[in-house]
Amino acid sequence: MKRKYEKLSILILGLLMISTLYCFSQMRVGAERTGKYLSLLAGKNIGIVANLASVVNGVNVVDTLIRSGIKIVKIFSPEHGFRGYSEAGASVENFTDPVTGLDVISLYGNKKQPSATNLKGIDMIIFDIQDVGVRFYTYISTLTYVMEASAENRIPLIVFDRPNPNGFYIDGPVLEKEFASFVGMHPVPIVYGMTIGEYAKMVNGEGWLKNGLKCKLTVIPIENYTHQAHYQLPAWPSPNLVSMNAVYLYPSLCLFEGTMMSVGRGTRYPFEVFGHPEWLRCSFSFVPKTIMGMSIHPPFEGVECRGVDLRLITKNHPEYLGSIQLSWLIAAFTDLGDNPGFFTAYFDKLAGTAKLREQIMNGIPEEEIKMSWQEELQKFKLIRIKYLLYRD
Repeated sequence: MKRKYEKLSILILGLLMISTLYCFSQMRVGAERTGKYLSLLAGKNIGIVANLASVVNGVNVVDTLIRSGIKIVKIFSPEHGFRGYSEAGASVENFTDPVTGLDVISLYGNKKQPSATNLKGIDMIIFDIQDVGVRFYTYISTLTYVMEASAENRIPLIVFDRPNPNGFYIDGPVLEKEFASFVGMHPVPIVYGMTIGEYAKMVNGEGWLKNGLKCKLTVIPIENYTHQAHYQLPAWPSPNLVSMNAVYLYPSLCLFEGTMMSVGRGTRYPFEVFGHPEWLRCSFSFVPKTIMGMSIHPPFEGVECRGVDLRLITKNHPEYLGSIQLSWLIAAFTDLGDNPGFFTAYFDKLAGTAKLREQIMNGIPEEEIKMSWQEELQKFKLIRIKYLLYRD
């Protein structure tokens, strides 16, 4: 019976992917829809939040806008930098872009929000960042700070919307207020099923900006997109998400970043494997190394880690798509949890709650843990639906 349902799920997913291939051929991201926004930008001094994945037909959106006669006066860069990659957590410094000669102001490091001085002389801000639809992926936190700066300085904000590659489901614990941080600012689940444009509308509409501020927000929507589309990213959004498999696994495997485990940083396949030097019963192994542009001095550098290889999991087992997988985390804790340092303080921030850690430590089954999320997930869905621009 189980095999029958697995075959049926594979068939349904195949039909879904065939149907969405047609949508992809017709889909245009917000930045491509120039007729919707060029008139809004004409004659204005524009500041833009962009990075390496902010591309239109393979060309960075900053270069595209300048070629269209738009006056870009300043670039703002989130975590990982603008044209090149910085590793996760690394402070990004201000610099001058060698291609355009424009100042690039870092929004990751000592400050995460544009200052009034940074915004002086700017008439409008554009935000064009490829998100992956996961609460602890920091681009939505950068979005929030940019929205606050926009509101405080009375500068209109335009979000060029892009598809969410994990936009086809909603899952995980909803963040509790006392665990708010830069890796989770709002009461949303780990996977929230919204594009970054829809998320901006929700932040504005729910009064989640500081002091109840609201920014003057315009979202340039994606053409021919639905939340059920399995979108293939045209460029990798950060240095350690370098395959669609990793993007799909990220909501599950990033929780390991709050444990003593490695998630493959320092390999060519981060967030597709996980392991630890003491997990001796596993046959697969990897050795983390410094890889420039990806990871500098990763955990367990030069030490063999034994663990699990998931590089083909979403291709060979599409039933793993569409939900957060806790079984891998539970298995690792079951084998290695005698170590009192298995969970770090960071885990609760990633989870957005202390309950998940406590449930795993108390041996609660995965199904029961997931059931405990449902009441808060239903409340979130009622909020979410008010801000959707695309059908589910």
